[in-house]
Formats: sequence, structure tokens, C-alpha cells
Amino acid sequence: MTEVFRRTHMCGQLALSDAGKKVVLNGWVQKSRRLGGLIFTDLRDKTGMVQIVFDESIPEDVFALAESLRSEYVVGVKGLVREREAKNAELATGEIEVLADSLVLYSVAETPPIYVKDDDNVSEDLRLKYRYIDLRKNRMQRNLTFRHQICKVTRDYFSETGFTEIETPVLVKPTPEGARDYLVPSRVHPGDFYALPQSPQLYKQLLMAGGSDRYFQIAKCFRDEDLRADRQPEFTQIDLEMSFITPDEVLEIQEGFLKRLMKEVMQLDIETPFPRMCYKEAMGRFGSDKPDTRFGYELVDISALAKDSGFSVFANAIAQGGSVRGICIEGGAERFSRKEVDKLVDFVKIYGAKGLAWLKVSAEGLQSSFSKFLSEKEQRDLLQAFSAKVGDLLLIVADKDKIVFDALGALRIHIADRFALRHPKKYNFLWVVDFPLLEKEEETGRYKAMHHPFTSPHPNDLDKLETAPGDVRALAYDIVLNGTELGGGSIRIHDRDLQNRMFTILGLSAEEIENKFGFLLEAFRYGVPPHGGLAYGLDRLVMLLLGEDSIRETMAFPKNQAAEDPVSAAPGAVDEEQMFELGIQLLDF
Repeated sequence: MTEVFRRTHMCGQLALSDAGKKVVLNGWVQKSRRLGGLIFTDLRDKTGMVQIVFDESIPEDVFALAESLRSEYVVGVKGLVREREAKNAELATGEIEVLADSLVLYSVAETPPIYVKDDDNVSEDLRLKYRYIDLRKNRMQRNLTFRHQICKVTRDYFSETGFTEIETPVLVKPTPEGARDYLVPSRVHPGDFYALPQSPQLYKQLLMAGGSDRYFQIAKCFRDEDLRADRQPEFTQIDLEMSFITPDEVLEIQEGFLKRLMKEVMQLDIETPFPRMCYKEAMGRFGSDKPDTRFGYELVDISALAKDSGFSVFANAIAQGGSVRGICIEGGAERFSRKEVDKLVDFVKIYGAKGLAWLKVSAEGLQSSFSKFLSEKEQRDLLQAFSAKVGDLLLIVADKDKIVFDALGALRIHIADRFALRHPKKYNFLWVVDFPLLEKEEETGRYKAMHHPFTSPHPNDLDKLETAPGDVRALAYDIVLNGTELGGGSIRIHDRDLQNRMFTILGLSAEEIENKFGFLLEAFRYGVPPHGGLAYGLDRLVMLLLGEDSIRETMAFPKNQAAEDPVSAAPGAVDEEQMFELGIQLLDF
């Protein structure tokens, strides 16, 4: 059995102050080359890299072994730290090197299918297939260490604030929570299934019923939904619940957490309290319930001006219950050619808009796709509404409110990215509050919960619950950072009768209520404190603070866009004996 050298130092942590010390290092060979009677080997571990020097003063067998080293061989080295003659300013350890006197080879390596360097430009599919090699890169080790630091701050802060970390089950009862469940067949109960939890929602409410008072968990969650850059079939939440709590107290506790997090992992002091904005204001000003407030281009509602205009596109949109809104791009008249404006028209069509009306303000007059339909007074009123001046570009959408908000909300982000207005080192935190409790599905006309069916209505709106459900506000809140929702939560319903009313409004029968949520309502019979909570998307939080574009870069072994694990080839088939034991028979599709 190969001797294992007991490591004294990590490669990337050696410095000039260590010169003269005898050290023992372990790691991977990045590269090795011979120059005359010297062999130079770059040795790498998760902390970085250091240069190892072998000369002919060491035993012949050790020198011969050093000469055999190739990329990704795993070795142990003993030697003396000394100052380098030719220093390397691009390397953290570039002022020193280790003159080796002993070497052990733990493992040889074939030529790897991907290079272990951050700028290898290899496809993501190949990176994920050979993730155990990809993880050796500085970038991935940095990302995983950063994630660990966030988890540590989370545990420290909430433990110090009176929370108890409690695990909730992973095999749970299937309940409707907005996405498809991953189902697990039960061998002991043939024909019955567990579900993997979409969140610990019901169990953390039961913990409040159980007197836990303040709970937190870094919890695995599972949702069988279509994937994108910031979605995975399995993801992680920082999950919280508190008893005898008000919305203001929830927000204050979270601001304390985020302030500490930004200080400890980003070395930034952020101001608290964060601004608060109601849902209607966020939609009206930014076209989004998670607005990026690092730049302007706020929406302007010109419906009152447009309803009686001679431009039928505007008038018809309002007559059909929609609105006319736009954004003003300062200096945009010169920065967007007619061809580029046409591309913006195509862009908003992605979000359902039928078109994009535009107007350029120049010293010579107005250039526009629609100004000929407006009187001079209407044109003046329009420019005044936008506070437009010479050189500006107006972009206007007329349609149903949802389409207008979606199109303009995305357009302002699109243009801000073109002009590099979303500064990556600027962090704008924002609370969005007073969400609607319910939203109506266009296809069915039925109401569904905007957050989840356990969210408490605003007490001032309880009388509207049956008569005007679309006007009821929720005691819900989302924390937004730079246009991305970091987390969200609410005060929960803790009254059995009110919870039943909520289920009924959502169209559940008494039988469905009992079958899906009977165990929760049963708990409500025996004394439940007022409670509320919040959950952060840990993967998304890490992604944003690292400046990555995908949460896959924050996970050790993520799934690909097809929800497959390229390393192990999961999901995979199981043998017929296992299927028989579970009472499962596959159908041909």
C-alpha cells in the first residue's frame, strides 16, 4: 500500500513568509516540464497552485519518478520552501517555490477529456459528464466554498436569533403546491405513493403547532417542472418559520440576516431597512413584481391620454379593458437606428404584444410610427407625460395589462443590458408587499393562490373573500435583489374555518380538502399560534452574489436541461424484479 504523506500546508496558502520551512503537500499535477537537470512541476489543490522543483541532488529513483509525472497525476511532495529567482506575478504563490526531496505517486491519470482550467471553453454537457474533473477547477472550488460560507452564516445567524434547526421528512404525502410532484412508490403499501417535498411548508406549520416557536432548515426540495438557467428538479431552500410574528418583525429579522451575510461573504456594508414597495406600484412602475431598481426606464401610463386618441390601436386596447404604457429612453433617438427599433418590435412580440409604437424626438420634429394619427395637442401632451426632450426615444405598448407589463418589463431590462446599466457590483435590495391573494386563470376563470393556499388574507379584506376575491390582498412579502426574487413568504392562516374558506374558493371539494390537507386541519383543532415565515432560494442567492448565470454553477452535481445526471446517467431503468415488488407495470407510450 502506498504511503500517504501527512500534509502540513495547502498549496495555494504558501507565501514568502514560509521560506525556510519544511513542508509536506498533496495534490494534482497541473503540468510538469524538464529543463536540463531540473524538473518544474505545478502542484494544485483546492486552494491554488505552487511550483515544485526537483534537481539531481535527490536520489535517482525519486528524480526518475518526478520525470514521469503528467497532468492530473496525484502525488505527495516533501520539500523546502524558498524564494523564487524568477517570480510569477500572476500566481498567488509566485514569490516562492518548493525544492523537493521526497515524492510519492498516489495515482496515475489518463489524458483527461477536459482541461482543468477555468477558460477551457468546453461545452457544458461535457463539463457535466465529467463533473468530478470539472470540480477541480479554481472557479468551481471557489463557488462551492462560497456556498459553504453562506450556509455557515445562515446557521450562525439564525441560531443566535433563537431559531432551532429541525429536519422535516423527505418522503411526504402528495399535495398540490403548484408544480408536479416526484412520486416514490411504496413497496409496503402497494399502489400508494410518497412524494418528494416541493417545500417543507406543511411540516414547518406543524412545527409551529408543536411549539418549536422559531424553526429553520437548509432544506432539499423537489419539483418536476421544465428547466431553465435558474431551475433544477432538486434545489435547496433556506427555510424559516416563526410563531407570534408580524410581517414587520419577519422583515426586520431577514434584513439583519442579509446585512450580516453581505458583510461576511461580500465584505460590503448595506443599508437597512430596505425600501418597501406594494405589488401594484411595482407592476405600474416597472412591469414586474421583482423590479430591478438599479436604473430608470420606468413605465408611464398614458391610458387617459390615449383612450380618445385618433390612433385606433391605443383606443381599442383601452376599450377592451387594457392599457397603454411606455418607457422613455434618454438619448435613444440617436442610439437606435430604424433597423434596431424594428428589432425591438420583434422583441416585445415574444411576450405577446402585437406591436410596439415608437417615437423619436429630434430638433427637426417627431419621427414616429403613429404620430400622424395624433393631433398636435395630443403629441404635446404625450411628450409632456413622458417628460421627453430632444434626443429621446419613446417605446409604447397597448394591450391587456399582463401583456403590457410583461413586454415593457422585459424591454427595459433588454435595453439596460445593451447600455450596461445594470452594474454587477451594485446591490439593490427591495421588499415587495401587498400581493394579491388570488389570481384568476384566463382559461378556466377559476381563482388560484398567487403564493400558496396557506397564505393569510389581509385582515381588512376578509369581507371580500367570497364577493371580490380578486381584490383581496395577501399578508405576503418577497425579497428582491437586482430584479431577481431571492425569497418569499407570508403570514399563514392559523384558523381552521378560514383555511376551509380558502380551500373552497380554490374549488376544492370537502372530500379533496380532507384527503389532501386533513392532517393539517386536524392539527388546527388543538391550538395553533399565529405564525409566518419565508424561504430563500439558496442556489439562486449563491448564483447572484457570485455573478454566475446559472444555478448549475453553484451545485456540485446538477442535472442538465433534460433533468439528467450526466455523471451517473440517472434517471435509469430498474430491473423487472424491483418493478414487480413495487406492483408497477410500464405502459408503452
